[in-house]
Amino acid sequence: MKNICFSLFFSFGLLFNWVSSQTGPERAALPPRGWNSYDSFSWIISEEEFLKNAEIVANQLKSKGYEYVIVDYLWYRKLVPGAYTDSLGFDVIDDWGRMAPDPVRWPSSQGGKGFSEVAKKVHDMGLKFGIHVMRGISTQAVNANTPILDISKGDAYVESGKKWLASDIGIKSRACGWMHNGFMSVNVKSGAGKAFLRSLYQQYADWGVDFVKHDCVFGDDLDLDEITFVSDVLKQLNSTIVYSLSPGTSATPAMAKAVSGLANMYRITGDDWDSWNDIVSHFDVTRDFATANMIGTAGLLGKSWPDLDMLPLGWLTDPGSNNGPHRTTNLNINEQRTQMTLWSISKSPIMFGGDLRNIDNTTFSIITNPTLLEINAFSSNNMEFLKIASTNFRKRIVKWHSRGLETSASRILGLTKCAYSDTTGWITESLNEGLEKICWKENPEHESQTPFCLYKRGSRVAIDKEAATRRDQVELLSFPTSSVDVCLDATPKRKHSSEAIMRGSFFPCKGHENQKWDLYANGTLANHYSGHCAIVKYNKAKSIPTGARSWVAAGRGGEVYVAFFNLNNAKTVISVKISDLAQALPGKKLGSNSCKCREEWSGKDFGLVSDLIAAPVESHGSALFIINCN
Repeated sequence: MKNICFSLFFSFGLLFNWVSSQTGPERAALPPRGWNSYDSFSWIISEEEFLKNAEIVANQLKSKGYEYVIVDYLWYRKLVPGAYTDSLGFDVIDDWGRMAPDPVRWPSSQGGKGFSEVAKKVHDMGLKFGIHVMRGISTQAVNANTPILDISKGDAYVESGKKWLASDIGIKSRACGWMHNGFMSVNVKSGAGKAFLRSLYQQYADWGVDFVKHDCVFGDDLDLDEITFVSDVLKQLNSTIVYSLSPGTSATPAMAKAVSGLANMYRITGDDWDSWNDIVSHFDVTRDFATANMIGTAGLLGKSWPDLDMLPLGWLTDPGSNNGPHRTTNLNINEQRTQMTLWSISKSPIMFGGDLRNIDNTTFSIITNPTLLEINAFSSNNMEFLKIASTNFRKRIVKWHSRGLETSASRILGLTKCAYSDTTGWITESLNEGLEKICWKENPEHESQTPFCLYKRGSRVAIDKEAATRRDQVELLSFPTSSVDVCLDATPKRKHSSEAIMRGSFFPCKGHENQKWDLYANGTLANHYSGHCAIVKYNKAKSIPTGARSWVAAGRGGEVYVAFFNLNNAKTVISVKISDLAQALPGKKLGSNSCKCREEWSGKDFGLVSDLIAAPVESHGSALFIINCN
């Protein structure tokens, strides 16, 4: 009788929650705006560091529309020797196989409180709290074979007389492409798989979570079944959780159309870091999504937005690092302005990634620029505009709709499966004073180049009894001498799809297992802890867009916005005819003689314009014009 009453109460609760969720405020009515911990802290952020950044958001950015503070991935991983982004066995899970915050880094989570205390503090600041979660179920939970919670009963899930366990729902063949040891898909066709996911998101709602970034489910890692079910669960909860999908590697408008109505934002590129190549790679994909009319379409109980990823500005860490913020962005001031301008005029969600405790005035002025934030929130008819002309200062050539390609090729140190035959390319060479280096032997195509080498730090001979082979176990330095020794680490440098080779990383030498490498007589360099082998690959010649680009948008007060982007490596004069703008934005009176024009970044007042707008734009820079014809 008790279980019957509980089930009836639970069913009524679901109905009440569903009615409440359908009548609540529109979710993501504007592109979400906030702060995310990943670019500055990777996965190692603590509760104290997180709340300090949240306080700064509340005091300095909330009035600018920044309202979300999001702790990114691996908040459940213990920060201990041997733990890294794809390590196994270091996570905190509850009795039901669900992730729980690491109580050392997140002390308020002790006693089974999860993130409820952190969420309350964030809400008391007038902000909204978000977390990063992974696809499916953790490998650690499957290995532990934990029971599945049935939240309708408050007990283990039972179906057809069977008590279902984690190993019954985890699909090992569908492990996350860039975190093989971490997570795998669940069977959402089974009742137990659905029960597990339902218990996860009910817990997030109970904690007071307002934003969920669901990773390894989109792009190359698309899991439409899980996205669809989670979206349905979120509709039923008595919460207003904004639902975000990641990553966006190889995402297309056609793929996005299948999920845009299920979520509130979704990544359309891979991870964006502080390099010009990363920024410039966004222009074509952003154009394609705007052309497909994907900006601000109907989403999960609200709207849905293509997401260009966080802004890696200010004080940062490195991709996949075990270190916190320790360096400034590699982007120069022109590149930073270009990134903020493109993100704003394409109406991408704006998530700042730098450590706010060390934000400088220049960075602050860029991310709080009132014109850009106005464009990001309230402009319309946002699209790439083709009819522009450019004059390159270096070549003195005039082109209409100028664009081109430059190519580059480079070596990368990668990590891949040891079973592949092309991993046997390492040889040992002796240097002076007993120092040895391990070099990758070049194939004939690249034999004229200086070999890629690593330097031994300590060495011991070991015998692999199972394989009956001799191996030399070493730590490997990037430089033979340095004030701080940094060793080759089996931690992937950044998140990649399942098809991509992972980049190797160098971290301060700690003697961890993921820094110990076995050099076999056949030329294989393997890390037994991660199961990866080191390999040197040559990037194919990569096309880097150049030339000039432009975007236009209509303002809510009748103004028109025109952005110029110079993708060239030299200063370029870019121009546009007012008559061409008038054709792109009919009804804006762009043809009269009373149009006033001002450029945002320089502050220059162009006065009245009637025929042409032209301006020199620095290399990798941008110009943003506000045209008002009222």
